[in-house]
Amino acid sequence: MHQRRVVVVVYSGAQALDIAGPIEVFDTANRRLPETGARYRIEFVSADAPLVRTCSGMVVAAEPLAAGGGPIDTLLVPGGWSLKDALADRELVAWIHQAAARSRRVVSVCGGAFLLAEAGLLKGRRATTHWAFCEEMAQRYPDVTVDREPIFVWDGRFVTSAGVSTGIDLALALVEADHGAAFALEVARFLVLFFKRNGGQSQFSAVLDAQLADRAPIRAAQEWILAHLELPLPVPEIAERANMSLRNFARVFRREVGTPPAQYIEQMRIARARKLLETTDLPVAQIARRCGFPAPETFFRSFGRALELTPNEYRQRFQTVSPAGHVVRPGPSDRSTV
Repeated sequence: MHQRRVVVVVYSGAQALDIAGPIEVFDTANRRLPETGARYRIEFVSADAPLVRTCSGMVVAAEPLAAGGGPIDTLLVPGGWSLKDALADRELVAWIHQAAARSRRVVSVCGGAFLLAEAGLLKGRRATTHWAFCEEMAQRYPDVTVDREPIFVWDGRFVTSAGVSTGIDLALALVEADHGAAFALEVARFLVLFFKRNGGQSQFSAVLDAQLADRAPIRAAQEWILAHLELPLPVPEIAERANMSLRNFARVFRREVGTPPAQYIEQMRIARARKLLETTDLPVAQIARRCGFPAPETFFRSFGRALELTPNEYRQRFQTVSPAGHVVRPGPSDRSTV
């Protein structure tokens, strides 16, 4: 029977869920596959073999790195709080580089993308990692195009995923590529996952947790934007409200918030639209108006660019239904908050 060899690289202080999440998906797939299906053979290798303690204390039994020789179907590299030490381990980094050449596909979870980049595997490629470390990764590896929005990025035979639990989404995507969408959904249902997210789904915290600026005029501008998203919100008028020149406002806003004013406004509009799609049954055109998009077509373009889903596709995947089976309708507070 044909088997797909999955080699997981573990190291002291690795994130337990980065490892356990994906392999539970592969193991569940094995148990749901028909007798003729190509199963996943999961192996663990480590420079710290035979027993490797993760950052949460879970211990993984692993073979030495040398046991990972030969052809590999999927090479999986997790992140972890000890990533700094792992990046300095030249034996580990060199082995990842060498093993990648023998692998059909190479995937990382969370900070594991740093190890792939350190090994020179992501040069000239698009990749992602945990939203909190995207900027650091972009600065450390300027030859990598770091995308902080998607939960995973597929570039050729390299697949990088965002923070921690997104390794489950990545593994489901790999199962889908190997065995089809219907089977991947069956695995997701068996794991009692509420939904199966596609790679375009945004890392929620990257947008919704955008922090308020320290400087009072910029913070006040942010608060005003959030309270008036249904308005046109031209940036020159917002700068005028902040008693700043347009040029200075744009410069200070970007420094304080991390994005230009117009991009921030669009992000907050998309964030509100997502909330309304998740929690209401309002028509899409009405949601577009409430979020300040001049026309439904503009909303569709912006939403698709941000999430790689149409608003209707997003609603089908993520709409929240009450225990009674009804979609929650918006109250007054929903019209003034993201």
